[in-house]
Formats: sequence, C-alpha cells, structure tokens
Amino acid sequence: MIVITAPTGNIGSHLLSLLLESAPAHGEHLRVVVRDPARLPDAVRDRVEVITGSHGDAEAVGRACEGADAVFWLVPPDASLPPEDAYCGFTRPAAKAFVAHGVGHVVGVSALGRGTSLAHRAGLVTASLAMDDLIAGTGVAYRALACPSFFENLLEDAGSIRETGVFTDAVDAGLKAPRAAVADIAAVAADLLRSRTWSGNESVPVLGPQDLSPDDLARIMTEQLGRPVRYERRPLEELYTELLGHRLDKEFAQGVVDMKRAKNEGLDAGVTRTPATASPTTFRQWCARTLAPAVLSEGTRHAR
Repeated sequence: MIVITAPTGNIGSHLLSLLLESAPAHGEHLRVVVRDPARLPDAVRDRVEVITGSHGDAEAVGRACEGADAVFWLVPPDASLPPEDAYCGFTRPAAKAFVAHGVGHVVGVSALGRGTSLAHRAGLVTASLAMDDLIAGTGVAYRALACPSFFENLLEDAGSIRETGVFTDAVDAGLKAPRAAVADIAAVAADLLRSRTWSGNESVPVLGPQDLSPDDLARIMTEQLGRPVRYERRPLEELYTELLGHRLDKEFAQGVVDMKRAKNEGLDAGVTRTPATASPTTFRQWCARTLAPAVLSEGTRHAR
C-alpha cells in the first residue's frame, strides 16, 4: 500500500494520476490523506481509500500509515508559523507514525542545498533539510527529492505577464540555475514508490534539462507567447514588506527572504546535472502546455 499526502496539490495530483495508471499492473492499493475529499475527482475517489484530515495531525496520519508499505510526504508550508514549526513541527507526528506502523519507505519533497555553505542560512530550505533529517532519523528508507524552483511558480505572475508583460523575482537577471516541472518531480516520486528496492537515506536531485536565468525565461516566454515579456528584480526588503502585508508570520516571511538570498548566492548550483538527475520537460515545452493557456485565457491559475 502506498499513502499519498497532499493529493490535490500540484505535485500530488500528478503523482496520484501516475500511480492510478500503474496500480492494476503492480497490484498496488492507494490511500490518500486529504482535508476535503470533495476536491478529489469522482473517478479518483472511487479508486482510492480516503483518510479525511490533515497529515500533520497525529490521529489522521496514524490511520493513514497503518498497514502502509510506502508514503509520499509533502508538507504544505503554513505561512502562519515559523519555518521550523511549519516543516519539522508538522512532520513530527508522521515521523512517530512511520515507526509505530513499520512503514518501510518514504519519499519526500525537499530542496537543493544540502552540503553547501549556504544550507544553514537558507530560510525555508534550511527548514526543509531539517525535516529530511527528522524523517531519516526514524530509520525508514528515505529519498528526499532535492528540487530547485518550479516552472509552476511563474503561474503566480500569469496575470502580470498578461497585463504588463512583466514577471518578478528576487534574484539576478543573469543568474542561471536549475528549474523543473512538477510533473517531472512527480514522475521520479512514482518510480521510487513503485520500486521500493532501495534502502538507506539519500537525496535525489531533480534538476530539469538545463540551467536558465530570468533573462532566459523572459526570452523563451516572449517567443512562446508571441508578446514581449521582461524580468524585473525585486529588492528583498520590498519582498519582505509585501509578505508581512499578506499577514505571513514574521519568521516565515524572513525565511522566504533568506531562501531567495541564498538562491541568489548559488544555493542551487551545487549538484552536477547528469542523465540521472536531469528531468525531461524543457521550459519551452512547459510554456506551450501550461503557461500560454494561463496567460492567454481570461483567468489566471496559481501554483500551489
């Protein structure tokens, strides 16, 4: 049995679809943990066991882990909490449940940066890496998907791109860094959850096919959308003020700023891209399939 947390999120929904496709051939039973089962498509609810509740809740995650062979673990960061509480605090009940119910394998969504000099001052990434250590300390076989920024983050700027031709971030315009599509991250998770022939604890980088800078993104978006798109860098102080305006916890907002600063200083550059770490979807392909419909439509979809 495979347990999937956050099954209606960006990565989780892709993962659930992949596992449902292969479930008959592999004989896998699938169980999902979701706050609102109504958010699952009817066809999905009929094919999975549903645990209603938060996977940060000890009772819900305990029921989810009973009889489970493997768990897909994704923390939906709670911006009302400090980063350590949002990641490790949320995960502690699950870590206890993994041990109590003898879960053998866990695949988690984490971040690049482990082993770099920036890892201890990278805000949300630092908290995510601490979460990995917490899970690994339970004794389960653990694979942390070490992810860069997602292509899907740009969906937050779809309205701005449509109306003004501008997208923003807080890194240098020429800084090349890995970026990946969430569907590719889900595909790596699906392979690991199905095989379960691995042991020990390791990071599994998912780097996308090439490093891209914001200026590269702007050029490709201009080509794919048929309209000029340019990048504007935001000062970190401005970002922090805006986050507080959205009523984020002050420590969480600082964690976002620290993460952005560390990425600008090369946090994501420490892993060499190889055939094993390169994921297939190019930014050009993603723009055509996902960004263009969002920008050229009346509505704007947002990344989770």
